[in-house]
Amino acid sequence: MKEQNARNYNSRRFGRKDRIFGYSIVLPYLAYTAVFWGYPFVWMLVLAFTKWNYFSKPSFIWFSNFARLFTDSTVLRIALNTLNFLAYLIPMVLVASLLFALALNKVKFGKTFIMLSFLVANVSSGVAYSLLFSNLFAVNGPVNRLVDSLFGFTIPWFSNPQLAIFSICLIITWKFIGYYGLILYAGLISIPQSLYEAAELDGANKNVIFWKITLPLLNPSLITVTVLAVMLTFGIFTEPYMITGGGPMQRTTTFLIYMYDTAFKRIDPSYATTVAIVTALVSYGIVMLIRKLFEKEVSFV
Repeated sequence: MKEQNARNYNSRRFGRKDRIFGYSIVLPYLAYTAVFWGYPFVWMLVLAFTKWNYFSKPSFIWFSNFARLFTDSTVLRIALNTLNFLAYLIPMVLVASLLFALALNKVKFGKTFIMLSFLVANVSSGVAYSLLFSNLFAVNGPVNRLVDSLFGFTIPWFSNPQLAIFSICLIITWKFIGYYGLILYAGLISIPQSLYEAAELDGANKNVIFWKITLPLLNPSLITVTVLAVMLTFGIFTEPYMITGGGPMQRTTTFLIYMYDTAFKRIDPSYATTVAIVTALVSYGIVMLIRKLFEKEVSFV
């Protein structure tokens, strides 16, 4: 009986020590999460239902910020801009990344160097390459001087409202082609070679193999790139802010630019927070819709 009691005592003692040790390990992470994630999240929700200008005491106005948002003509303009960015950026990113992945898959030597070369763009400073492209494609920049010498006219890359969106999407595609291309390349090399060999034995040509085998089996990677591109579209800030300032005629103004201007130039962080919440919910809804429509199981049984 004494031995049994001693074993129970030791079990409780060591169990308590294990729990204390476990809590001591997770406590710093829990404190970090509470300070840098939990508190800002709660404060964001509070701000959405209040009126505050950094200096005054927050006063609750309940759903007035949301009512203001849905009657804000600028928000409607930015929503149309975002649709334009989506219409340009998603196809450009998908096609460019897929071509890069297919080309990389054919390379026999120097794959690591090529991958690193394209990834340099992804890790480069947004401000630096925005200024670089702004000067390259300026009215009197090198690109327009070359076009003028060859064809006798210049292209308003950033001064034409519709062309400005296309130009910014082109720059963003250049930045992310390496990153998204590697995601598709990983999907390509995971496709069993036996499927290609069997298709070739059956007399299938390259077009049939691409459309019937490669693309269907790349579906998970394509969905991943599409989702990332959608999230990227709703988070565009540096390129239009540095190159066009949201112009011309507010055609390149994004939700992040509008949030920044509202929070720090118009001194209205409460309304900026409301815009941020609705933007996040809309982007989440679009991502879930894409997954629902295009995610599917592929079987060759």
